[in-house]
Amino acid sequence: MLKIHDIKPLVEIPDYSIYIYYSVIFLAILFIGFIIYFIYTFFKSKKPSQEKEYLKILSNIEFSNQKEAAYLISKYGRLLAKEDRQMTLLEDLVHDTEEFKYKKDITKDIPKSIKAKFDTFIESLDVK
Repeated sequence: MLKIHDIKPLVEIPDYSIYIYYSVIFLAILFIGFIIYFIYTFFKSKKPSQEKEYLKILSNIEFSNQKEAAYLISKYGRLLAKEDRQMTLLEDLVHDTEEFKYKKDITKDIPKSIKAKFDTFIESLDVK
């Protein structure tokens, strides 16, 4: 065979295109998976937390039934109070409502001062 001096022999060129192709496909699948996950979590029905339900119960207390109101304030107030200020407000409120809890027949209404303390306690709660 006759060798031509102007033409160089074939040189092997490294080809990484198949690896790049597979990497792009993998990253695309991963990206689509993240998008589907975020769409799912965005539209998933969110249940209200128990603390929000407790706050709703406390906010809707009717003071016409004094005994039940006193018991509900102590029960749900203890579940919601977390900070020192809330705890002291609750302790004062529970102490003031003690006279309505243990009597069989209650003739007097809950005073406005206790209702004002209750409103202050509700405002101090930070429910998320």
